[in-house]
Amino acid sequence: MRIVVDVSPLSRPRTGIGNYLRGMVGGLAQVADEVVAFGPSGPRGRTRIREALGGIPVELVLPLLPKAQWWRSAWSRLGRPPVETVVGPLDVFHFSDWMYPAQRGGVRATTVHDLVPLRLPDLVERRTLQMHRPKYEATRSCDVVFANSRFTAGEVVELLGVREERVAIAYPGIDPLFRPDGERADLGGPYVLSVATLEPRKNLPALVEAFSLLRKRRPELTLALAGLSGWEDRPLAAEGVRLLGYVPDEELARLYRGAVAFAYPSRFEGFGIPVVEALACGTPAVVSSHTSLDEASGAVTLRADPDDPEAFASALEEALAVPRGTGVEHAAQFTWRACGEAVLAGYKRSLDSIA
Repeated sequence: MRIVVDVSPLSRPRTGIGNYLRGMVGGLAQVADEVVAFGPSGPRGRTRIREALGGIPVELVLPLLPKAQWWRSAWSRLGRPPVETVVGPLDVFHFSDWMYPAQRGGVRATTVHDLVPLRLPDLVERRTLQMHRPKYEATRSCDVVFANSRFTAGEVVELLGVREERVAIAYPGIDPLFRPDGERADLGGPYVLSVATLEPRKNLPALVEAFSLLRKRRPELTLALAGLSGWEDRPLAAEGVRLLGYVPDEELARLYRGAVAFAYPSRFEGFGIPVVEALACGTPAVVSSHTSLDEASGAVTLRADPDDPEAFASALEEALAVPRGTGVEHAAQFTWRACGEAVLAGYKRSLDSIA
C-alpha cells in the first residue's frame, strides 16, 4: 500500500495540528509498508518539513514552490492536475487543511481536528472560516474521515453530514519527551503553566483572572503562559504573569515537569493534546469542564467551569495538593503507534469497500 500524506502544515512552526501530523506520519511509518510525505513548499518551509520528519523512515517528495501557500490553494480550487501527476501512483491520499487537490483513484482521506469555525464562528478569525469552508466541502467527498476524538467524530457526522460508517477515530499520541523523569525548568519559584496559542477560544484572560484570585492566597506563585501569539486582543498582563512565547518541545517538557500545576481553560477543543502532555510529565492538571476535553482528561484531572474565575482558582489551589504522577497511566494509552494503527485500519476498510 503506497500512502501519500500531505505534510504541508509542517512548513510552519508546529502547534497542535502540526504535532498531530508529525506524530501520525511517524506512527504510520511504524506499521505501514510505504509512506510518502508530500509537501510543496518554499525553501524555509521545506527545511522545516525535513527537520520535523528527521529520523522517520518516509519517502520525502517536497517540490520547491515559491509562494507555496498561494499555489496550494489555487491547485485545490482548480481541481487539476490530479495529485498522482506529482507524486506518482498511490493507494491512499491523505490531505490536510492546507491542500486538497483532486486524485485519479485510491482512497481519499483527511483528518478533522475540530469544527470550531462552524460550531463557534465568533471565536475564530474571519479568514480562518473562509479558509476552512472549501476544506469542509472536500471532506464530504472522502472515503474515510479521521477524527482525533469521539467528540470530534460526532461533530463531523452532525455538522458536515458525513455518514457515521465513513468516520474513524485516531487519537493523538504524545512524544516520548513528555515523561515524568528528566530536567525541570526553573522560573525562580513555583509556577502554574498553561500552553496555548493566544487566541479567544483558549480563554487565557479568564485564566489570568482566576490566577489573580489565587495569588492573593498564594503570592509566591507565577503563571507562565507558553504559546504562539494569536489574535487575542484582551490584556494578559497582570502581576505574576509571564508570557514565554513559543517554546520547542524539549523546553516544553522541562516546563511541564517544573510546574506545580497545569491549567487549560479552553472553551472548546478537538481533543486537547497539552492536557495529556502535562499528565505524562506527572503534573496535576486543572481543565475546562467542556465535554470536548473529557477524553484527554479522563478521570485524573480537576475540572472547572472555564468562565468562572473563582471556581477555576479554587481548582488550581486544590491541584497544588494533588500527588505528582496521578495522570501518568492515563496518558500512557495515547501513543503515535496506536494512532498509526488506527489510521492504517481505516485505509484498509476503505480500500476493501471501494475495491
